Amino acid sequence: MAGRDRVLLVVLMLDAIVLAVVELLFLPLAFDGYLLPNLDGFPLPLMPVLAAVTTPWLVATAGKLSPRLAVAAAPLLAWIVAIAWFGMFGPGGDLLLTADWRSLLLFAGGALPAAVVLGKVLATTLGPTT
Repeated sequence: MAGRDRVLLVVLMLDAIVLAVVELLFLPLAFDGYLLPNLDGFPLPLMPVLAAVTTPWLVATAGKLSPRLAVAAAPLLAWIVAIAWFGMFGPGGDLLLTADWRSLLLFAGGALPAAVVLGKVLATTLGPTT
């Protein structure tokens, strides 16, 4: 990998970490009358949708840099580690991963589409095996 590609990979990994933190912070967003109108606390799961769009894009972009598994999977691994670390040991010791369906949806929405894209990247770079 060239130096420019290495810098881009680091930027992609940092972007994955920042996105993970933002997704965790806005995960409990709901129609509770504080930020959004009051609809009896109906949850608004926008962050899993954001994770489902951005994490596969980061993996696909990293896969264009190098056909190696470690390079293509680096943003996904950075996102998973950031979700786990900041979710369990958040700012000020707060627990950002709530014990409900939104946390599972966030993890599934970010990890599963990115894993599918990672498989596609590896399949196209390795080619068919006979």
